[in-house]
Amino acid sequence: MADVSISKLKRLRGELTVPGDKSISHRAAIIAAVSEGISVIKNYSTAIDCQTTLNCLRRLGADIRRSGRDIVVNGRGLRTLCEPDDVLNCGNSGTTMRLLCGLLAGQSFATVLTGDASLRWRPMDRVIKPLNMNGADIHGCRNNRFAPLYVKGGSLTDIAYHLPVASAQVKSAMLLAGLYANGKVEIVEPVASRDHTERMLEWCGVDIGRSGNVISLGQKRQPVARQLQVPGDISSAAFLIALGLLVPDSRLVLKDVGINPTRTGILKVLKDMGANVTVENKRTVANEPVGDLHVSSSALKGVEIGGTLIPRVIDELPLIAVIATRAIGRTVVKDAGELRVKESDRISAIVTELKKMGAAIEETADGFIVEGSTLLHGTNCDSHNDHRIAMALSVAGWIAEGETTIDNAECVDISFPEFYKLVKIALSVL
Repeated sequence: MADVSISKLKRLRGELTVPGDKSISHRAAIIAAVSEGISVIKNYSTAIDCQTTLNCLRRLGADIRRSGRDIVVNGRGLRTLCEPDDVLNCGNSGTTMRLLCGLLAGQSFATVLTGDASLRWRPMDRVIKPLNMNGADIHGCRNNRFAPLYVKGGSLTDIAYHLPVASAQVKSAMLLAGLYANGKVEIVEPVASRDHTERMLEWCGVDIGRSGNVISLGQKRQPVARQLQVPGDISSAAFLIALGLLVPDSRLVLKDVGINPTRTGILKVLKDMGANVTVENKRTVANEPVGDLHVSSSALKGVEIGGTLIPRVIDELPLIAVIATRAIGRTVVKDAGELRVKESDRISAIVTELKKMGAAIEETADGFIVEGSTLLHGTNCDSHNDHRIAMALSVAGWIAEGETTIDNAECVDISFPEFYKLVKIALSVL
């Protein structure tokens, strides 16, 4: 699959299961690799980025194998990784690179991390600086900001850092480095960002605590093997939720989706817009909250999104731009400058492409403004080689008049290889 041509959908029905959460899968593999014992990771993400993490861990000596749909990791402890015989290629995965920086900072060997052209232009100083301030030895290119990165592992003592902006990846890198530190570990974040790392470390027996926005590690820092059930990815489910809301006469149930409060900003935004989305069968699986999402077609209204809500909805903002084109009134997204340093400049990308389709949308320095409701028209769109832009534009194409072509749509495999297949399944249910 390269380019994808799509047309307006008439109705979607059925129960669907989305693939395992991408963020949780990365962390499960990394923590299992340095745990003591055999970990079984169920529903591990099929995303290319998550396979990249497995490949890098194998190059570091981790014993990882597949057993059907499960990943089995034979962990031998924190200090059993070994120096790879070549550079580690993180592909397009910023999560892989940033989290591995933390894991590798406390090793007894040196490692070089690189990635594809897109990843080599994504800023890594947000991880390099705090780790180096706390005893790590990491060097990057172009004023120590970009990959390739040279990570010289060494002895870490106290780790203390106050994040200037909320970042789950930076927080997680610091906590992974903290597993190797000999002294006190204390991380402060301005607002709560996704907390999968903290939940998983706790599930695996690490002494980790939280008081307000302060996260600390106690004396017990060696993880122990546990079975890890990865919930469905809410960031992937969001695209199916959008279709369930926007395509007339639609009803969908999305089973076993992660509903971690640090990730459910999309549900809050949609509720504020008037969406018919409910969460049923709530439960906790491997220290993560899970539920079934029930979605039906809805009349929507514009909203304003900013402030502390942004970290909880950052991945879904391009999709929200699409949804907002069909909402009555104005939708304003602000405080989201982080979107400009993702796989693409997502503000510029989504505004440029939706304008081609007739949307009344304008770019701002840290977000965008959408005037709705507007009828979209099919056209040729560029994915900007960004999986979330490709899927957001696909949703736009499925509610637009006429045919829409998405160039380079194969990039959806980075996070959601089953995307187009699941939509076909829902379309086929009578």
